[in-house]
Amino acid sequence: MRYFLLLFFLTCFGVVAICGFRGSHSHLPPIELFADMVRQNKVRPQTPSDFFADQHASRLIPVGTVPRGGPYVINGEELKIDGKPVFPYEDSPVNTGRLPGTPAPGTTNWVPVNPLPITRQLLDRGQQRFQINCMPCHGPDGDGRGITSKYGMVGMANLHDQKFVNMTDGEIFNTITYGKTLMGAYGANVTVQDRWAIIAYVRALQRSQLATVEDVPEPDRAPFKK
Repeated sequence: MRYFLLLFFLTCFGVVAICGFRGSHSHLPPIELFADMVRQNKVRPQTPSDFFADQHASRLIPVGTVPRGGPYVINGEELKIDGKPVFPYEDSPVNTGRLPGTPAPGTTNWVPVNPLPITRQLLDRGQQRFQINCMPCHGPDGDGRGITSKYGMVGMANLHDQKFVNMTDGEIFNTITYGKTLMGAYGANVTVQDRWAIIAYVRALQRSQLATVEDVPEPDRAPFKK
């Protein structure tokens, strides 16, 4: 036992002698056990370098590089809200489905209408993404009669119910992103742009099932009145 205590004392003394007490100051350089974590082979931006022939440490972007973090692009054009491009990292209604600011008591700040321009390309994209991600549960018509209903899964939302028709686009976006009740979150599977495209297609499905003759332009109503 005495040898153990002696060895323990010598070990503690050695550690204190080498490392010092916690919070103490020393003018000696620290002991670097892993120097590569501090002293790396790297160069600072905009500094010269002998490694490259042109002596420039900062390099030009290679041809064909795909940028990350750029603004959203819809049909080859930047998506702009109030004249400003929208970036994926911004706290923007496009990314959150909510309008900025705190809503007034008794109200919500959901985005009322899809912020993306509604085009045929957007609807086609929404139809494709809907068929991949939504149709198994909600069915091809959005009536909640998807293939999963044949395997005992019940309670799938009928998107033609009035509460979903009245629901704002921003709230639907939030549901797709984070899920609700039986529906899981699809934010990690469906991009922001595709979520809005799906919403546009869902609105088209609702119009196809719930439209009235008054929704048809006057010159085209005759065939529907027969």
